[in-house]
Amino acid sequence: MRLSVVDLGIVAPETSEKDALVDSVQFALAVERLGYHRIWFAEHHASTMGASHHPELLIAAVGALTSKIRVGSGAVLMNHYSPFKVAEMFKQLEAMYPGRVDLGMGRATAGPVLDLALQQNRITPANVEHTQQVAETVAWLTDDFPPEHPFSLTALLPSVAEIPHTWLLGSSPNGSNLAAGLGIGYTFAGFINPEGAAPALRHYRKRFTPGASGLAEPRAILAVNVTVGETADEAARLVSSPKAYYARVARGDFSTPVPAADDAVAELTVAERDQPTCIVDGVRPRLVAGSPAQVRATIEQMVEETGADEVMVQSMIPDPAERHRSHELLAEAFGITPVSVP
Repeated sequence: MRLSVVDLGIVAPETSEKDALVDSVQFALAVERLGYHRIWFAEHHASTMGASHHPELLIAAVGALTSKIRVGSGAVLMNHYSPFKVAEMFKQLEAMYPGRVDLGMGRATAGPVLDLALQQNRITPANVEHTQQVAETVAWLTDDFPPEHPFSLTALLPSVAEIPHTWLLGSSPNGSNLAAGLGIGYTFAGFINPEGAAPALRHYRKRFTPGASGLAEPRAILAVNVTVGETADEAARLVSSPKAYYARVARGDFSTPVPAADDAVAELTVAERDQPTCIVDGVRPRLVAGSPAQVRATIEQMVEETGADEVMVQSMIPDPAERHRSHELLAEAFGITPVSVP
C-alpha cells in the first residue's frame, strides 16, 4: 500500500502559526524518512485552525530540504486564481524540483467576505466556471491549446520539458467526471463524503480517457482522516480533538482552533464521543481511528471498496509529537520501508 500525507499546518493550543509552519517543515522531513510517497499542503485562508494558507510556499520550502518525497498542493482553490498563474507557478516548481511536484486542483468557498477579498475585480466579481479553470490550467501545462487559440502562441518555461503531475480533488461525482475526461489523476476526500468515495472512484476509472497530460491509466487516491494510537483507548483520546473541533464548527464557531485532546474529551457529549471511527454496519466513518491493526483493517476495507491506488492521510492531532507518532505507527502497520535520505 502506498501512503501519502496532506498537511494542514495544525496550530497546536498555546502556540503560534510560526510554530505550526516550523513543524510542517519538520513533519515533511519525518514522513519522507518514514517512506511516505508524497506530502501535500492545504489552502485554508484566514484559518485559525491551520497555518497552511498558500501551499506553493510550503512546497518550495519543503522541496528545498527533501530529496525523495513528492511535494504538492491539496489543493489550489482554482475559483480564486488565474489558470495561467497557477500553471506557470507549478511548472516553475517542477523546474526547481524535477520529478517531484504535484499540482492538486480543487475549489471551495472561504466565505463571502474572503471570496470577495480574493477577487481582483471587486465591482464585477468573476463568475468562475470550474471546468474551464481546470481544463485551461492543464492546457497551459501541456501546451495543448488549439492552433487558433490566442494562448497557443505562448509557451510556459519552454526549456523545461517536464510538467508536474496534475490531480483534481473532489468529494462528489462531478469531480470524477472532470478528472476522467481530462485524463488526469483524481483524489477523493473521504473525510468529507465517506459514502461517496466508492461510487466516485469507480466512475472515474470507468470513464478515464488518456489526455494531453500523458497519464496512460487512471490514478486514484482516497484521502482519509486518520488517528493512530498505541492502543485503541489512546486513539480514542487523540481523535477527541478533531471530534470536538467539528462539534464546535457545527455549533457555529468557525474560528475555533483544534483543541488539545484532554480538553476535547471533557467537552464532548456522549453521542459525540461515541461516534464510530471504524466501519460499522457498512457505514464508513469521517474519522478513522484505533490501534495500528484496527486502522489498517479499516483502511484496507476502504481501499478494497474504492479501488484506490493510494491512501492520503489527513491528521488533526494538534500535538506535533503525537501527530508524528501516529504517522509512524501507521507506516509500521502497513510495512512501509523507511527511506535513507541525506
